[in-house]
Amino acid sequence: MVREDKRNFALREENGEETSVFSGKTPRQAALKAARRLEPAGSEDDAPRVELRLREKGTQKVHIYEGWAWKEEAPEVNPDQWDDEEPWMANLDEITEANVSKQGIEHLE
Repeated sequence: MVREDKRNFALREENGEETSVFSGKTPRQAALKAARRLEPAGSEDDAPRVELRLREKGTQKVHIYEGWAWKEEAPEVNPDQWDDEEPWMANLDEITEANVSKQGIEHLE
């Protein structure tokens, strides 16, 4: 069963402090947002894996992911698709890509 509403997930540090909140319809969506804020490597193969622990707000469930980020060349932007304003990506040479892998769920007591 997929929920239609967005949920909030707090990023937990090793000491249990919750430093940031990411929203998404699924825990993976929030984890991808968190991973995109990691220090990006030069390529996906060189990217260090970091443990991301996201506690779903209102619950005691902690979703554990392995996340990594890297830089990639920005995609070509087609000027024919522009409206009145220039798109924000038109001036970028590089973008940050990210990926995550679910490691499990932990229940806090």
